Amino acid sequence: MQIKKVGVIGCGLMGHGIVQIAAQGGCEVIAVETEQAFLDKGLARIDKSVKKLASKLVEKGKKSAEEGEAMVAKTLASITGSLDKNDLADCDLVIEAIVEDLDVKKALFAELGGICEDKTIFASNTSSFPIAEMAEASGRKQRFVGLHFFNPVQLMRLVEVVRTADTDEDVFASARAFGEACGKSPVSCKDTPGFVVNRLLVPYMVQALNMLERGDASKEDIDTAMQLGCGHPMGPLTLTDYVGLDTTLAILRGWKDRYPTEPAFEVPALLEQLVAEGKLGRKTGEGFYKWDGDKKS
Repeated sequence: MQIKKVGVIGCGLMGHGIVQIAAQGGCEVIAVETEQAFLDKGLARIDKSVKKLASKLVEKGKKSAEEGEAMVAKTLASITGSLDKNDLADCDLVIEAIVEDLDVKKALFAELGGICEDKTIFASNTSSFPIAEMAEASGRKQRFVGLHFFNPVQLMRLVEVVRTADTDEDVFASARAFGEACGKSPVSCKDTPGFVVNRLLVPYMVQALNMLERGDASKEDIDTAMQLGCGHPMGPLTLTDYVGLDTTLAILRGWKDRYPTEPAFEVPALLEQLVAEGKLGRKTGEGFYKWDGDKKS
């Protein structure tokens, strides 16, 4: 199945990027939000991002000024904003990029199951919730996948394409092909907690927190060790601040609830303490470090 028309529900941090790359990949895209203000903000972000991308391509000599203008015009013309989920009825693919709340996601897919045509493939951009549970709620388990993009969507090349035990082979192949059409490098994964990246990354962050809590090393030395010893762009404690301590805690709690005997999913007391104190990382100006915008102060 060739995916030509895509719906994206949620036009926030992740959603607006997915809308943009789908349009750049040659799809007609419907961006759906709950309020006009949210939709306007998302579309404005896309407008700015596409123009910035075109400008860089022109500066690097990869496109002429006319080609850059044409790219911007074509991309933006491929996107339609809407506040009505019924506009998604005839989409080939609908991607959910809303709040990380499993009950809200399940309710959304149950609703979409009654709106969209039988051909429509459903996908979630979740980073941590079980794809199978959302697939079950949708009423079309065979036509459901995970499509986990990474932030910022426009720049990060990876997309995790997640299959459940029920995902149809053709549906999975179509989802992978869509990721490639969007300029991404897809990796395949079963419906395992955290998929590939977060299943490895979050326990790594937890071990760094445990080291800090035990007094094995300072936060600066832990981060420097992983930057210089492993070539990581930032250390695990800086990364946790960047992701958000509340987000990290929510992921761990969800995994711990489902897999109570898995030691890799133990929640560090230090993480719970800092979240309770409102120290959520970069977004609040303080976590393991103090922050001035995107820079550690």
